Amino acid sequence: MNCSSEAVDRTVSVGNKRPRSEMGVVKVSVKWGKEMYKDLEVDTQEQPLAFKSLLFSLSGVPPERQKLMIKGALVGDTEWTPKTTPKEGATFMLMGSAEQVAVEPPKNLPQFLEDLPEAQQQHMETRAYGAGLQNLGNTCYMNSVVQCMYAVEPLREALKQYTPSAAAMGPTMDPITRLVVSAKSLMRELENGGEPFPPFQFLLTLRQTYPQFAQQSNEGFYSQQDAEECWTNLMYAIREKAKEHATSYILRCNIGSSTNHLHEGILLGLRDDREKMSEKVGRTCLWKGTSLITRLPMYLTVQLVRFFYKVDTQNKAKVLRKVSFQHELDVYEFCAPELRQALDGPRAAYKAYQDRRIQQEKDEKNAKGRAAEAASNGSNINNNQVGAAGSLLRRLLTLAASAVTRSELAHSLKDREPGRSADSGHYTAWTKQADGNWVLFDDDVLHIKKGEDILNLSGGGDWHMAYLLIYRAITVPKRV
Repeated sequence: MNCSSEAVDRTVSVGNKRPRSEMGVVKVSVKWGKEMYKDLEVDTQEQPLAFKSLLFSLSGVPPERQKLMIKGALVGDTEWTPKTTPKEGATFMLMGSAEQVAVEPPKNLPQFLEDLPEAQQQHMETRAYGAGLQNLGNTCYMNSVVQCMYAVEPLREALKQYTPSAAAMGPTMDPITRLVVSAKSLMRELENGGEPFPPFQFLLTLRQTYPQFAQQSNEGFYSQQDAEECWTNLMYAIREKAKEHATSYILRCNIGSSTNHLHEGILLGLRDDREKMSEKVGRTCLWKGTSLITRLPMYLTVQLVRFFYKVDTQNKAKVLRKVSFQHELDVYEFCAPELRQALDGPRAAYKAYQDRRIQQEKDEKNAKGRAAEAASNGSNINNNQVGAAGSLLRRLLTLAASAVTRSELAHSLKDREPGRSADSGHYTAWTKQADGNWVLFDDDVLHIKKGEDILNLSGGGDWHMAYLLIYRAITVPKRV
């Protein structure tokens, strides 16, 4: 029995809120210049920096430039003191400017790149690809997801265009709106490039919106979290608010004892076997089904399911099996018959284009004019082209970004959770740049990589292995 169903994003629960009496929540007012913000909620069991983050979303004054006082006492960032702990109805005084601080002119004359030490040369080269994010204590899962988000251009543009209503930006701003506004601000900071910085405000907002990311160990440290869960929650929030952002589907690559390639694992993940009562035979039978894709998005995420439950130890463990993948993913076999029929034309056009390109490369030395003529006739396909609705069809997907993990102890003391358990290891992000280079974002450190390097993330040992693969659609004109 075959069944066809459209890929569906799973909805993640954000958990139940604690009663106000247990949270230490009070309502206060904040006076900032001529502005007065009333009925703001303060949770005194959280760090004051969380409340300053809320004030940043309202006033635009960054937490590091805020001077927050109550009855003459200055409020710090990390803890509430007896003098600064507010009571119900208290009023704070906020001082600070929302304007950007003027940048001082350089004091030293510029140096030539080739005159700098080799390590500094590489640092200067990588700055062109964006900024790194500092690890704030087992936050590599979030840093890697954010860098992959930045690599998805339509998502970045959707956040840039997102502007909530004035009513939504008030004191009663809902958590999802606050998270998306924070993501918009973070994308803008990454776009500016420069030195690595700590994403304090975004982390605090993420933990307030989805409390599972604020879980702590028995020792009081924040726990390592799952990058896929972080990605799914953020995609849900952005899709809820930035409606123009196309849904990013997730396919599961299940890894069995005979899974050697991504394609095999996806087929395994699409199986839908279940037990069902059969009236014909009068007993429960095993019905074999398969889910099929009925619509292809511009971006598609593939999760390599690298965890399994160990019965003997009663905990999750990592699957280290090697599963190879390529830069291009052909999803034709995973599609429903109607979608396959719609893709047949673009498949033939793309193959014809590839054949012509190979022939052009062979004849390039003696027939440069032929290549120019072919390009003018429309055979040069722009993989980044989206075009008007109906003029293009998607057929192949090309790798755009990857969040990866490794099983051994991480390089950072802030991520030292040992072993091969599901909650250990270190996340990094690899993203493809406009110039064709790949950049490895290892928290605040950036490394330039080659295209073939990412194909070595197939697993099989205690080293980097692909966990989330983000593919972008290749598009071809119908009439090519």
